[in-house]
Amino acid sequence: MSALTLDRPWLEFDLGAPMQVLSWAPNRAGLVTARHILWREVRNADLPPELDVTEWFSAELAARGAFQAVAFLTSRDVTRHHDRTVQVGDVTARAVATVGLSNAERIGHRVDRSGHDWGTINIAVRLGTGLTHAAMLEAISIAAQARTTAVIEAGHHLPTGVATGTGTDCIAVAAPAGAAIHAGLHTQIGEAVGRAAYMAVSAGISEWMATEKRSMK
Repeated sequence: MSALTLDRPWLEFDLGAPMQVLSWAPNRAGLVTARHILWREVRNADLPPELDVTEWFSAELAARGAFQAVAFLTSRDVTRHHDRTVQVGDVTARAVATVGLSNAERIGHRVDRSGHDWGTINIAVRLGTGLTHAAMLEAISIAAQARTTAVIEAGHHLPTGVATGTGTDCIAVAAPAGAAIHAGLHTQIGEAVGRAAYMAVSAGISEWMATEKRSMK
């Protein structure tokens, strides 16, 4: 069984067993085998311009005995994570997200974010259904679509238009190796992944809009 453990500044998602994990996370990006997905909460002061962030993060993970984990960095308070599980037929998807929009962007544009906290959206989705590599790619695209839908619906306006994400969003999808070759919107897998990711991100955005956005004005 998967389990979520809060140990601030860490949030740990134990997948319950080693799984294939696809991501572009700061630690162990790409398609790897891992049992844990971690969030490490940081502040701007933790990451001065002269710091080698990769080396620092590797040392932090090694000190925790978690260098083999897929790991995110976020300035969001990790106690404000959102956890949603959806079952569609025989498919169960669990999505955990931390959400901040302080460095929000609209697709195809860039805003000067120097001096701002990095309020990224980080999403981890765990599936119990075995997927092929092709289905893993499709599942991560569905999670990204869910993220973008939730952000657009929130109506966070920028000088360039309505935000569609942030400049540092990251998504990880975990699943056993298996035979499923499709994970699109017409499938139970796609429906479960999309709904779980959408619900987790939407809840995180609602909380951020109600609290953090006011403090930025």
